[in-house]
Amino acid sequence: MAVIHHTTLKPTKLELLTEWLPARPWYRGGADAPVLEKSGGFRLDDPEGEVGIEFMVATDTSGPERTAYLVPLTYRGTPLEGAEQALVGTTEHGVLGTRWVYDGCQDPVLVAELLSLVQGRAQAMAQSISDTPDHEVTRSYGGSPFAVGGSLPAAADDGDGTRLVTPHGTTLYVHRVLQPVAGRQPLPAPGAVGHVAGGWAGPDGTRLRAVFMTLRSA
Repeated sequence: MAVIHHTTLKPTKLELLTEWLPARPWYRGGADAPVLEKSGGFRLDDPEGEVGIEFMVATDTSGPERTAYLVPLTYRGTPLEGAEQALVGTTEHGVLGTRWVYDGCQDPVLVAELLSLVQGRAQAMAQSISDTPDHEVTRSYGGSPFAVGGSLPAAADDGDGTRLVTPHGTTLYVHRVLQPVAGRQPLPAPGAVGHVAGGWAGPDGTRLRAVFMTLRSA
């Protein structure tokens, strides 16, 4: 199980994302820099214990309408070979030292564990508490079991999210701009064979939920 260290990060994750987000095709903000707050998310455990895996919901509060983005991130103690274009930045961790922070959609460890989560073979974990499951995260899968793992995924961004064509004959779509559903369980679009949904903090103490990822047959 991953150990959550409550320590300093310089720069912080939100500071890194403030620089990184505006260059993404799915960014909805204007010319000014986003004003971000961490609204929620969850973690997955790397079976090898080497890579930190986090799915952060970062909300941009700079405009008249709050926009919640899903930002999968990985944290590594050394650079990920061949993934220079996926680097969000580096940060100094108060316990672990220099950490290389990557767009997790382009990290094979995150993608493998996400596919395991969809299939029910991995457990979503609390974002900020060690060794604690996050039962608010829900998932479904109605297809045949398949093995996970492999090389760097082929990731393509569009105006709403990131499409990952996996080596297993499936297409995983990560919804970057979250569309909250009030008062009911969010469900995947028709034709999906699997999905992951989760929640985050909205304004005035509300709790919002949305589909985070959708899995389709290729």
